[in-house]
Amino acid sequence: MKKLIPFIVLFLVMVSSSAYAQLTTSFYINESNSKYAIGYEFNEKLWADFRLFSGTSINNLTPEVVLNYNFLRRENYYTYAGGGIVVNNINGFVFPIGIGIKPLVNLKNLSLNIELSPLYETRFDDIFIMGFVGVRYVIDKKNN
Repeated sequence: MKKLIPFIVLFLVMVSSSAYAQLTTSFYINESNSKYAIGYEFNEKLWADFRLFSGTSINNLTPEVVLNYNFLRRENYYTYAGGGIVVNNINGFVFPIGIGIKPLVNLKNLSLNIELSPLYETRFDDIFIMGFVGVRYVIDKKNN
């Protein structure tokens, strides 16, 4: 539980720090893992996610905090890359690279995300490549 406190504090600071900011919610999945996320858009370029790997007990709860940068943002898609940390069952640094595709004209706040997440696992001193597919929704989007 002590490991979670810095992540909770960081998330609360992110939520209270900007007037533009918009909350997001996401769900990512691959063949062996899934993650739920609550995020925060600081502006059109910079956003953060607090992600929790699902399918674990409370003692094995595995949080991941990432900061992403949108390199390219168009009407129907955006590309991003970032960095972050993950702790508990997995301990290391993650470097997500992805694309968010907005397939529905009437729901511009909804995107289908495809993400490649190289992970440096510090306990094993090894690099793992994880891929995820997910959905992301921006809550209370002001600029549709």
